[in-house]
Amino acid sequence: MKFHPNEGKSDRIIRGIIGVAALLFGFYYLVGVLQIVAYVVGAVMLITAITGFCGLYTLLHITTKKR
Repeated sequence: MKFHPNEGKSDRIIRGIIGVAALLFGFYYLVGVLQIVAYVVGAVMLITAITGFCGLYTLLHITTKKR
C-alpha cells in the first residue's frame, strides 16, 4: 500500500506546532492518563506533519494539498 501525501504546507505547520505544544504540555503540566493522552496526540500530530499523510483524511476523502 502506497501512502500519498494529502496535507498542504500550512496544515503540516499547524500540526507540527500542535504536536510540539501537546508534548510539552503533557511533560510539564499533566500527570497520569491525561499525560499519556497528550503524548499520543503530540506524537501522532508530529508524525503526520513530518510525513504529510493523514489516514483520517484518506478515509474522509479530504486533501489540503494543492494539486
